[in-house]
Amino acid sequence: MVEQQQSKNSDQPWETRRWRAGITTFIAGLATTLAFFAFCPGLPHVIDWGAILVAIAVGVLARWACQSWMTRSAGKKPEGL
Repeated sequence: MVEQQQSKNSDQPWETRRWRAGITTFIAGLATTLAFFAFCPGLPHVIDWGAILVAIAVGVLARWACQSWMTRSAGKKPEGL
């Protein structure tokens, strides 16, 4: 019982870093995609609902990729699977 509590406490800083990296990556993907739609030459330079939905999808995909990479590099199994 004590060993299980210690292992959960030892994983907490890693989980916190993983969570923060995921949020940061989501925001970076979202901002990069919105900047692409706003400033890329040849596009109409309008942020509409389609651009917002694509930016959210890119942010979610970037977050998933970052967290998968962190989990794989640490050699741990994801909790959701």
